[in-house]
Amino acid sequence: MYRLLLFFLFITSSTFSQVYVCKDGHTKFTSEAPLELIKAQSDKTTGVLDCSNKNVAFSIDIDSFDGFNSGLQKEHFRENYMETEKYPKATFKGKIIEDVDFTKSGSTMVRAKGIFSIHGAEKEKIVKVKITVKGKEILVESSFEVPLEDHNIKIPKVVNQKIASVIMVDVNATLKPKA
Repeated sequence: MYRLLLFFLFITSSTFSQVYVCKDGHTKFTSEAPLELIKAQSDKTTGVLDCSNKNVAFSIDIDSFDGFNSGLQKEHFRENYMETEKYPKATFKGKIIEDVDFTKSGSTMVRAKGIFSIHGAEKEKIVKVKITVKGKEILVESSFEVPLEDHNIKIPKVVNQKIASVIMVDVNATLKPKA
């Protein structure tokens, strides 16, 4: 009986302290302006979720985005607007602020509160997140807006009808137990 209790305590504590990671999450953004629709995506989003304290962190290299309407548009995005040599990553570091039972299969909507950093500017953000526990995986889905003004991303007047002032971002990631 004593061994069974110790085994149960070990399994329970290791489940709650489980860290999940992702190296190939999918992030896309959409700029829907009056004169142009721009879409780009990347499958290089990395992330970590610590189930014991509900801390989360996600990161993406801005240069990993592909898509756009032309090669020149992609170049302007990287060099003129995002300045990827100075600001190579976008990150979110925060905490899930609702209770989640990571031991039960199923989906739930929660909010994560944290600091979103892009283009060298940090902004506190609360994002809605759909978490799906499925076997030994945790699927994370989130959509949120990024106002360019909040992150000091300047758009020249000559193209302001082609680039939206608020960009829509979608993140989908499958996290697996850290080995």
